Amino acid sequence: MKTGTPVQTTAEFFASLPSDRRADVTSLHALVRRTAPKLKPCIQSGMLGYGKYHYRYPSGREGEWCKLMLASQKNYISLYVCVMDGKKYLAEGYKKKFPKASIGKSCVRFKRLADLDAAALSELLARAAKSPAMGEN
Repeated sequence: MKTGTPVQTTAEFFASLPSDRRADVTSLHALVRRTAPKLKPCIQSGMLGYGKYHYRYPSGREGEWCKLMLASQKNYISLYVCVMDGKKYLAEGYKKKFPKASIGKSCVRFKRLADLDAAALSELLARAAKSPAMGEN
């Protein structure tokens, strides 16, 4: 999940976005803030994150991460949803609801925000905000 963008603040993150993506990422940021207001924004690994938490896996690996992350990649916008739904990644359950997006285990990749169903996106964000993050303790 390297972005190659050495930003330190949310203002720098938005300023670093290509002009053709800035409106979509800004709108998505506003939706996250409305839908999950308790998840505070921060910068993590050059991405805009929400809901920073400490994780520790049974292997002993630990660190800091965020429940939600936004990144502007070369060919798409990525929304990382680092939350489990039982034993599945939450984002995986939205493949049918986001047919124009590429869905990985915890990532929703799309070219334009309009490619995502607004109601399903709001539902995903709200569920993510209420669910435990991966490895959270």
